[in-house]
Amino acid sequence: MSFDPRRQQVVEQALQWINEKPVFLDTETTGLDKNAEIIEIAVIDQDGSTLFESFVRPYRPIPPDLTAIHQIENSMVKNAPTFPVVWASLRSLILDRKVAVYNAEFDLRMMRQSYEVYKLPWKERLSTFDVMKLYAAYRGQWDQARRAYRFFKLEEAGQSMNIPLPNSHRAADDARLTRALLYKIAGLNY
Repeated sequence: MSFDPRRQQVVEQALQWINEKPVFLDTETTGLDKNAEIIEIAVIDQDGSTLFESFVRPYRPIPPDLTAIHQIENSMVKNAPTFPVVWASLRSLILDRKVAVYNAEFDLRMMRQSYEVYKLPWKERLSTFDVMKLYAAYRGQWDQARRAYRFFKLEEAGQSMNIPLPNSHRAADDARLTRALLYKIAGLNY
């Protein structure tokens, strides 16, 4: 195999991010649109331990087609705290840390939407990096239509890197898979 300077840059970026001792965040939601909300959120520490995990009671019910994906039912979240209450507990764990997310734009949008549904202004600026974009560069498949590297679902990324962790569509499991993927890109054991 020949030396690939582009891929080596991606590996070095992964190592740099790991050295910053990030936490890994993932959410499960009621959908993908502008009305979607978080129904589960988890944060995993750099060593793989769970720092935070909670169901979140949404303002609107969970659609059945989404329950079929993540297996989270309305009955499971009916007594959970709302996102503003969850955020009050979670904020101090991640505000001054680097936060690694697979598809960071989506999860950050969901956090904002889940807060603003209660007519509260979202003013937070988290220091995030997107493992999905890093993996896209690592994999190196060009998407001519987007004029950028092709994005892959977390499940496909994990499988292609031979990571045996599931993409269960549950927040803690998917945050652990994101962590394992970053470590694998860097050439480290996870």
